[in-house]
Amino acid sequence: MMKKVFEFFGLNRSILGMLFLVILVGLGEKMAERFLPLYLLALGGSVYAVGALNALDNLLSALYSFPGGYLSEKLGYKRALIVFTAIAMGGYLIVILIPSWVAVFIGSFFFISWTAISLPAVMSLVSKVVPKEKRTMGVSVHSLIRRIPMALGPIIGGIFIAAMGKVQGIRIAFLCAFGLAFIAILTFWKLVEDQPASKPLKIKEAWGAISPSLRNLLISDILIRFAEQIPYAFVVVWVVEIQQFSALQFGILTTIEMATAMAVYIPIAYLADRTRKKPFVLMTFIFFTFFPLALMFAKSFLALVFVFILRGLKEFGEPTRKSLIMDLAPEDKKAATFGTYYLIRDVVVSGAALTSAYWWHLAPEVNFLVAFGCGIVGTLFFLVKGKDS
Repeated sequence: MMKKVFEFFGLNRSILGMLFLVILVGLGEKMAERFLPLYLLALGGSVYAVGALNALDNLLSALYSFPGGYLSEKLGYKRALIVFTAIAMGGYLIVILIPSWVAVFIGSFFFISWTAISLPAVMSLVSKVVPKEKRTMGVSVHSLIRRIPMALGPIIGGIFIAAMGKVQGIRIAFLCAFGLAFIAILTFWKLVEDQPASKPLKIKEAWGAISPSLRNLLISDILIRFAEQIPYAFVVVWVVEIQQFSALQFGILTTIEMATAMAVYIPIAYLADRTRKKPFVLMTFIFFTFFPLALMFAKSFLALVFVFILRGLKEFGEPTRKSLIMDLAPEDKKAATFGTYYLIRDVVVSGAALTSAYWWHLAPEVNFLVAFGCGIVGTLFFLVKGKDS
């Protein structure tokens, strides 16, 4: 019975080790990092500091994506993921020891983009140890498990803030994140099998590996990320500071979002592995597009519950999109191609995120409407130009 369950979900010892790492590091990450905008404001930072941190997150996610893929192939995904996690722990220590908004920016260079720098290695691990016909399922299981800490982390962080205040509560959350990351490294080392290193691609060679079909997906993905990132850092500000709901209520909304995402992952992965992938990716782009518009009109907690359900549905075809990237990438250089794709995407998107504070300063509604417009353009482009694997 268990063998059939493992086969259905594409599970094995190495996948379980990776999932354990994702849960522990992700739990620490989300209980602390999700409230960084509030932490910055509490320490004397401005709304422009909040916008700059969001832009820095996107920029570092971009700049770290290619090194993430490069080191994954040079060191092997096992050693690469351990190195990336140890670097994040160094960033946590900076925030723990120095209660300053400037320290947040310094520490963020080490921890804020752990997901981005580790994702090529994770995708490489999935593509190596999971059969090709189970690839979307493997990516979906990773995405589903990643949402567990995303759901629980903000609630735990909200409890810390309620008990100890914004500054001390968030610092305690970072201390917990450090301990969880240490445990994750030890467990990951024991469970995951070693992988032989390979010769990594240079960035020019990796760009040449991106096919025209993959480039069309990249263009539409960039526009959709504009729709996501322009309001992203200010969602918590809109809910907590403007709408006057508590940090714990925001944590509950985030849990609702993640529960919605988790509910759709497995059935969509099952269908996407057996049918066309483009319709699922297209639906994802539509949900991305309408979230900022719905958020703008949400004035009650009940309305926000439905808006965050909509936000959860934006994960409808996200694992399918990642699987589609792997399908369209060369079979022997998936980590480098994946990293290059994210490098290009997030460098461009970081520019849009940098403008987020400007749109917000004009009016929160302007921020949301600009994001909605970008989503419409990206969705239509993919509808016309997007291809299946």
